[in-house]
Amino acid sequence: MYSLGELADRLDLPFSGDASRAITGLASLASAGPGDLAFLSERKFLQQLLVTRAGAVILSSEYRPECPVDCLVSDSPYLAFARASRLFSGAPIPAPGVHATATVSPSARVHASAALGPNVVVAEDVEVAAGAILDAGVYLGPGSRVGERTRVYPNAVIYHDVWLGSDCVIHSQAVLGADGFGFAPGPGGWEKIHHVGGVRIGDGVEIGAGTTVDRGALEHTVIEDGVIIDNQVQIAHNCRIGKNTAIAGCAGLAGSTIIGANCTLAGGVGVVGHVEICDDVHITGMTMVTRSITEPGSYSSGTPMSTTGQWKRNAVRFSQLDAMQARLVRLEKQS
Repeated sequence: MYSLGELADRLDLPFSGDASRAITGLASLASAGPGDLAFLSERKFLQQLLVTRAGAVILSSEYRPECPVDCLVSDSPYLAFARASRLFSGAPIPAPGVHATATVSPSARVHASAALGPNVVVAEDVEVAAGAILDAGVYLGPGSRVGERTRVYPNAVIYHDVWLGSDCVIHSQAVLGADGFGFAPGPGGWEKIHHVGGVRIGDGVEIGAGTTVDRGALEHTVIEDGVIIDNQVQIAHNCRIGKNTAIAGCAGLAGSTIIGANCTLAGGVGVVGHVEICDDVHITGMTMVTRSITEPGSYSSGTPMSTTGQWKRNAVRFSQLDAMQARLVRLEKQS
């Protein structure tokens, strides 16, 4: 619980209303009650603001005169609400120490302020820095590193030679450092290419549940500072992802893809291998990237949804485009 005045201080925002008002949780404008903090960031929700029962609302100065309850004023209400959410997070923080069922190699270096949960396995030559948290069932392979205040949620698997920076979050069932999909055809079938590179992850990176980041074949797979990756994303061997890039669920990057800084890849985006995407590129959902992108901007591919009958007719016409183009060229030459 925080008073409105305390919230204003912690968020460094001006406020209007009762400084002693108790705020006990977060909610939407439509569902908030007298003890909740809500926010307004888009005009389309203005009607909800006019009738909200929230204890307080984060909003811009533009809407302050129309707010019927106490408010916190921010130029970026959504960002302010994100910062407020940290104060009300219900995620339990375990106490420092090593659980009796954890297995820690004698050569591992685990800081006294780190927390290792039940059945954690820490292999040889591993370093776990101050304030790091390894929840139940986490596996850390030989030579791996976990930076300060990084949290690894239950049953994540971190192979050998994977380095995590500070203030990272790795969610359950993520697998970091598995071999990439590298095989060479031989007379007796496929010959495995053993991947000798590692994975290097910067500071402030968040990786979602069930996401996989493969190790490099020769050099490292690299994820730079501030990158956020959603659930069930595939990052193949030797990819490099630039600072503050965001990748949404079910996207897939083939090997040796290079993505610049401040990019966004929406859900289901696929990227073929060995292409480069420059900084400040935004790729819409289900797009298939088949070549490098050298200019910032928004990119899309695919066809929009339609009725099945219409889609089938359009699909037939799509298959006829090459012939239509040839006929058009002949007609232009005749004119």
